[in-house]
Amino acid sequence: MSNKLEQLKTMTDVVADTGDIEAIRRFHPQDATTNPSLLLKAAALPHYAQLLDSARAWATSQGGSDSDQLDNCCDRFAVDVGREILDIVPGRISTEVDARLSFDSAATMERARKLIGMYEDAGIGRERILIKAAATWEGIRAAQALEKDGINCNLTLLFGFSQAVACADAGVFLISPFVGRILDWHKANTDLQIATPQDDPGVRSVTRIYNYYKQHGYTTVVMGASFRNAGEIEALAGCDRLTISPALLAELAADEGELPRALHPDKVSSVIPRHSPEEAEFRYELNADAMATEKLAEGIRNFVADQIKLEQLIGNR
Repeated sequence: MSNKLEQLKTMTDVVADTGDIEAIRRFHPQDATTNPSLLLKAAALPHYAQLLDSARAWATSQGGSDSDQLDNCCDRFAVDVGREILDIVPGRISTEVDARLSFDSAATMERARKLIGMYEDAGIGRERILIKAAATWEGIRAAQALEKDGINCNLTLLFGFSQAVACADAGVFLISPFVGRILDWHKANTDLQIATPQDDPGVRSVTRIYNYYKQHGYTTVVMGASFRNAGEIEALAGCDRLTISPALLAELAADEGELPRALHPDKVSSVIPRHSPEEAEFRYELNADAMATEKLAEGIRNFVADQIKLEQLIGNR
């Protein structure tokens, strides 16, 4: 019998949640995802020193204010990392817009088009790129407009069902519900007892979204993310895509046990009425979900903090 990672690949598109080139080469994922936190980690690796220097030189050649040059340098570094990854994976790379734009639809669209233009200038078509943005109301509206322009999007920092519904209604290509961070919140704020991986609130959240999408014929891809343990991954085997850290990829690859399929598009386990909230209702439902509200805000703050650290690292070179 093949290991659990190879079994998972027969039912789910496996995505590497890392910017580490060597890890991507080792595990042969279909796609890869990056974010400011992962780019900050990548920037500390010796392999990327040359990319950082070339990104800074390019940004300086573009001129503009110090702020403009920092933006250009960070975007160029993200694109250059993405280009290296695309030389290895057969599918797509997710590249994130600056999290400080999470509540500005116009600025998110402008930055997304800039990133796509930089990839296209390097000879990489937009069909291999997913633009990542936070699943705020403004981020979802930006993604809706970008999708109409042929720019596919990955809506991230997704914790609440209302976010998932709004993304599907907007025609977003892919969502990234964060399994582990949902678990983190429940551990910190409730007395929830988890007897099996199926009891994990993050697993339950993704399962509900997956079933809702399949039941109502949405084409938006569900990609579980932010896993804390292999059990969460196994409980979502069969999900459209799963983005997994190198450590958990290695754990799955070392496990020779059997991996049964947990999710299947033709075996939806619940019936959820279709629901299409407008802005006011979306905001109310998100506000009513303390976990989703807190984790979305925290996620944006943390991505912004790592973006600033990346800028400081570049500025000090």
